[in-house]
Amino acid sequence: MTTKKLQDILERVATWPAALQDEAADRLRALESEHQNGDLSPEDRDALERSADDVRQGKFASDADVAELFSRFRQR
Repeated sequence: MTTKKLQDILERVATWPAALQDEAADRLRALESEHQNGDLSPEDRDALERSADDVRQGKFASDADVAELFSRFRQR
């Protein structure tokens, strides 16, 4: 199932020189790759990058810290 807009441009692309068709295909592959990697907002991507930085720098709670936190909240 393709939209009319997509069908129209693909028909025109088919008349372009081969090099330009290859460039169009590369750009569509890049768009597809971005889509397959999820629909994250820029803010979500930034948050994930900050989290990854924290892990790389060792800025995370130890298992003991997490267990202590859970035990405090279970007592209430």
